[in-house]
Parts: sequence; structure tokens; C-alpha cells
Amino acid sequence: MSQSPGEEGGLPQAAPIINLDNPIQTVATGNTPEDQASPVVDEASPSSTFSFEMLDMESFPAPYQEVQPHWFFCRRSDDNTSWLPFSREDSDKLENACNTVKDEEDEVVIAVEGERYDVHVKERKRYAVYWEQGPTEVRRCTWFYKGDKDTIFMPYPEDFSKSLEEAYMIAVTLNEWKRKLEFSNGETVILHNPKLIMQYQPIGLQDDWVSSPSEHTRPQTVKRGVDNISVEIPDGEPEKVDHLVFMVHGIGPACDLRFRSIIQCVNDFRSASLSLLASHYKHAQQDGQIGRVEFLPVNWHNALHGDATGVDEDIQRITLPSISRLRHFTNDTLLDLFFYNSPTYCQTIVDTVASEINKLHTLFKQRHSEFKGAVSVVGHSLGSLILFDLLTNQRTGLEAREGVPSGEPFRPNCDTLQQTLTRLGLEQYLDTLQAENLDLESLALCQDSDLKDLGIPLGPRKKILNYVRRKWLSEDCKKRAGRLPPGLQVPPQVTSDHDGNQSSGLTTQQSQFHRAQSVTSAVDYEYFDVGIGQVSIDYPQLAFQPQTFFAFGSPIGMFLTVRGLKHIDPNYTFPTCKSFYNIYHPYDPVAYRLEPMIVTEVDLEPMLIPHHKGRKRMHLELKDSLTRMGMDLKNNVWGLLRTACQSFARPPVAALPSVDGDPTIKRDLQERHRVCEEAESSVSAGQTEQPEIKVGMLNGGRRIDYVLQEKPIESFNEYLFAIQSHLCYWESEDTALLLLKEIYDKQGVAFEQPQQ
Repeated sequence: MSQSPGEEGGLPQAAPIINLDNPIQTVATGNTPEDQASPVVDEASPSSTFSFEMLDMESFPAPYQEVQPHWFFCRRSDDNTSWLPFSREDSDKLENACNTVKDEEDEVVIAVEGERYDVHVKERKRYAVYWEQGPTEVRRCTWFYKGDKDTIFMPYPEDFSKSLEEAYMIAVTLNEWKRKLEFSNGETVILHNPKLIMQYQPIGLQDDWVSSPSEHTRPQTVKRGVDNISVEIPDGEPEKVDHLVFMVHGIGPACDLRFRSIIQCVNDFRSASLSLLASHYKHAQQDGQIGRVEFLPVNWHNALHGDATGVDEDIQRITLPSISRLRHFTNDTLLDLFFYNSPTYCQTIVDTVASEINKLHTLFKQRHSEFKGAVSVVGHSLGSLILFDLLTNQRTGLEAREGVPSGEPFRPNCDTLQQTLTRLGLEQYLDTLQAENLDLESLALCQDSDLKDLGIPLGPRKKILNYVRRKWLSEDCKKRAGRLPPGLQVPPQVTSDHDGNQSSGLTTQQSQFHRAQSVTSAVDYEYFDVGIGQVSIDYPQLAFQPQTFFAFGSPIGMFLTVRGLKHIDPNYTFPTCKSFYNIYHPYDPVAYRLEPMIVTEVDLEPMLIPHHKGRKRMHLELKDSLTRMGMDLKNNVWGLLRTACQSFARPPVAALPSVDGDPTIKRDLQERHRVCEEAESSVSAGQTEQPEIKVGMLNGGRRIDYVLQEKPIESFNEYLFAIQSHLCYWESEDTALLLLKEIYDKQGVAFEQPQQ
């Protein structure tokens, strides 16, 4: 018996067609040649439709309910485009704003994602608040599609979704299915039944070499509403912010092996912290005792390598053409280390970091006027060294009031220009210098050629420049000595003054290294302040006093050592920051310790950072078990030896002769007593716990060096995972939990170890 195309699983010949120019109007069509020629009607895939068309078709239809929209934003990259959902809280805020706004009203702006982004509802654009990022498209989504080779559903444009929803409403209301929707671009959507809706591509978009007609219309699955697709909607963030953390990156524009920016890496760290708050501070969050910690990225690389400095163009002119990719990587990343040791670009880096932090801090306070929490800073790699030098040169409130404004260099105020020239016996040149509006400050910046152009002879020129510069540097160093850390000690150095005289035995607070003055830059290279080896620049001041400084994979210890620093005084602390943690992975090739520079007489092991699941990793537990087994075996051996010694040293019985008259027996017993005492002392020494050792005030008397637990796979080959270990901190839950514990311990909130 022959079967019709409809019996094969295609659409019945009487399937209605909805014209999307007027989707409300339904046109019933008969079994006409035109309908039979339609590729959608005649050649629908039997395998994709037949098994579903009989589901619930005779049951009473459910009443029509309007679809619940959900808002998405677009993320575009070089190779793909993805749509990500907002949290339900943010989506509801956007939906309410969309329903209340009128066309003639002004733009409505809604803060989303922890108020780090603003959505312009009418424009359908999402803008970043704290960093530079191009606007992204926002969409109110109700209908979604997915092809055979796609892994996730993609949202339709809003106009397309509106047409689908109108057709769906008609089908549900009239209980008439197998409807065909034809769009102007040639695409066709067929509503087979409430559970099966398919989209078919137009034939013109298919390959001409396709021979099978069914392949022309390979369908895409269509779903209505976000609840019917497999998408993970993120949890909303608590509105209350308890603590603010600024995170400074290291060398290069990328922060991990996936070449992601500091913004993306900080996003991952923030997500990890939110997850840990939900698991380790669950009851505190439920009780409203805590909110969340906000992490904001600080980007200084763009300012250094931007058009303002022109350093990239200068470096490119002298770069060899061979191995271009490797040289480009070197210029873009490794050279940042050399730039930081240059007074010219070091000033640019610290100014950028400080100004960016202060700008973000001001902007955050404006958007969170109720925020009363503390602020901490995090530095990764070179970023930690930048923050260390910056915090070392901060001034307390009293010093800032007595000194000059933040960011201004110190100026000598003892003499005027007239008094200086009178002291030198050169007052006849006062009118010449005043005619050029020169004072002591500008005179110290003059070169010999500048004074020569004014007609001043060689002898007076040298006397003026020599005196002013020596006076200038002396006053400047006195000011700097008051804010240099007295606990950072360098060995005495021998320096030469401008007259060639040598002096030695400089104080530990200051020392100078003189060199020929450069004439190629406006930066004063006359001396370097090597109190801790920092170049002579003006360190800007932060607008707040950080609570804690966290260093990730930090080379601070190495830099201090090569700067000539031998020892850090245990009493030293940052002027405005009282807590400091040096966090590193054991295989990180860039990380160095700091505690050995404070406690030199004791070999301290670093503090092991606990696993966020409340236990050591399995391979480390096995290693500890084997170590304990060895110690137990050793103690048992010594215990048996002690028992044997005690039995040998036991006083002789009465039947034996007295030892008083036998020196051999007496000497033998003394030897046995000595062996037993040594055995007992060895056992007791192994069982005695080491007393707690204070490692100075850099972290308030607490430990400073904290080491992460390596993963089992990393322990097989340290070299293979060396580079990865330097970049692991951004996704490390153990690191994030350590930060949260430090932050909330100061607020009196203890973490809860979840049950495994």
C-alpha cells in the first residue's frame, strides 16, 4: 500500500502557512501543486518529526502563557561569538526597566554584575565601568535555536522572537499545529507541536553539490524560553561589599597561559571567591552578617606601551628582524623588568599604578556610597615589587601634613637665590639669572651649557652648579631619610662627591651612588637613592591606607638581595600597611622567600596553605604518612635501646661482688649510663615541638611566607609545570580562601569548613 508524503512523517497537505508580514493572519492551504513543491512541506526529515508528532496531540491543550524573557549579553572573540546570561536578579532589573521605560523618555541605565557594568536599556548596550572595554550587545531573549553541530543554544533577535511568539500564541489558542512560518530571508520555522519546533535553512544557502533534497533542509532545533534550554544562569552577587581589593598584574599584557588579560583573570578570581563564600561562609551570608569582596584589576601595561611613551616604536627600530615572534614576545613582556629599573619608565609605571588605583577607589566610592570597609592590594610577579616599593615610600597622615602634597618632590627651603649667590660671592650675576626667571629649583635643573648661553664665565658656572646641586641633594636626602625604612639595611658604601673626595660609612637609612649626569633625558640621573635600591623617582601617595598586601609569585626577595640588601629589621613595617603575605607555588621559578631575610639564625619552613576542602592533597598525605612511619620506627629503636641500657645499668644483686673494689666493672657501668642518657636525649629531642618563632612586624608578628600545595600531576615533573605554576594564582581556590580568611578574620567572622 502506497503512503503519502504526510504518512512518511512530513507535514499534512493542509498545513497552514503564516506569512510573517502579518503573522496574526492564518491562511489555510489545500493540497495544491505549489504546496507539494515546497521543500519544507514535502521534505521534512522523517527521523526528526514522526516520533514527536503523536505526543499529547489528542490531550486537552494547555492554556497559552506568555513566555518569560531572560536577558543575555554578547561576548565576541576572534574565532567565535557567544551569548551569556545575566543573573536572574540582573535580568529582572532589566526587564522591569524595559517594561516601564517609554520611547520618548531618556535612556535608562541599570547597573549589573556587582555594578561593574552599566546597561543602557533602550540602546541595548552594556558598558564597563572600571576598565576600558568596548560596548557589548544586550538582548532580551525568549526563543533559541541550535544546529546539529552546535553545543549551546543561541538566542534569536528580538524581532524574530516576537514573530515566533505570536505564531506560537495562535497555535496554542486555536490548537492548530504543523504551522509553517516563512521569513523574508528565506528561513522557515515549522511548529510541529508544542514540543517540536524546527527551523529550516533556505535552499539558496546550501551547497549546489548537495544531491539529496532532504539535505537541503537539515533542521535546527528551536526552543521557547530559557527554562527549556541547557544553560547555566549565574548566581547573583550580594549587594553589600565588605572589602575592596585592587589587583596589579606583572609583566606583559597577558596573565595566564591562555593569554587572557588581567580583566578576565580577575573575573575568575572573583568567581572563585564568590563560590568559596557560598560554601565556607554560608551561614554568615544567610544571616546577613557578610556580603562579598570586590576585586578590581589595575592595568599599567597599556600606559607604558601606549603612544604616550613611544617606547615600543623606539625598541622596534633596534630589534633584529630574525625570530620575529620571539623578539616581539620579549619586547612586550620581558622588557618590562628592564623598564622598571629605568628611572624614566619606572616613574611612568608607579605613576600609572598609583593613579589607576586612586581613580578606581574614587569611582568605587561614588558608586558604593555606603561602603565603609577596608581596602587591600594584590600584586602578581612584577606587580608585587611595584606595590612593595610604592608602600615602602608611603607617608603617614602626620608626615603628609607636615610635608609637601602627595606626589610633589621635596624642595630645599633654606636659602633664596640671592642668599646663595651672596654666599658664593657671585651676587653680580643675580640680575642675569632673575631676568630669565630662574630660582633655585630651576637652577638645579640647568646644564653648564645653559649658564654659558647667559654669558656667565666658566668659573662662576661651576661654582653655582656645584653648590646648588650639592645643597639640593643634601636637603632631598634628609627628607627622604625620614621616610626610608630604617629596617632595610645595606652595607656601607664608598661614594665620591663632585670634588673627588671619598666618604664611607653611610647610615643604613640612606646612601648615594654618584654617576655622570645624563644629557639625553630630562630625568635627573645625578644619583640613585639605594636605601633599598630604588631608583630616584617621586613615589606617589595612595588615597587610602591598605589593610593587607598580598604578593603572588613575587620576586621581591630576589630584587632586594641584588639591590644590596642583606637583612630586614624584624621591627620594620610598611608605613601605612600593617599586614603582608608572600604567597607562592613551590615550583614557581619567579617566586622567592622573604622570611630568611628577617630571621637569619633559624631555617624556617614556609607555612603550608590548607586545601580549600579542608585536607592535604592525597600525595602529600602519603608523603607525611611515610615520614611519620620512619620517625615511629626510629623512636621504637631508640626505645628498645633505652630499655636494654636500663637493664644493663641496673645495680648488681647481693650475690655479686661489690664494684667498689673492681674498677673495670665500675667503668663498664658508667659507660652504659652514658649510652642510655644519649638515647633518651635523642628521643626527647625528636618529640619536643619547636617553639613559635616571630618573624618580625612586617605581618604583625605572624608568618609571611605561605606555600601552595602542588597537584599530584605536578609532582611528577617540576620543570614541566614551572611556567604554569607562576600563572596558577588567578584560578587557585586555595589562594582565594587564604585572602578571604585574612579579610574576614579581621572582621571577627570565622569560616566554616563544609562537610565532605
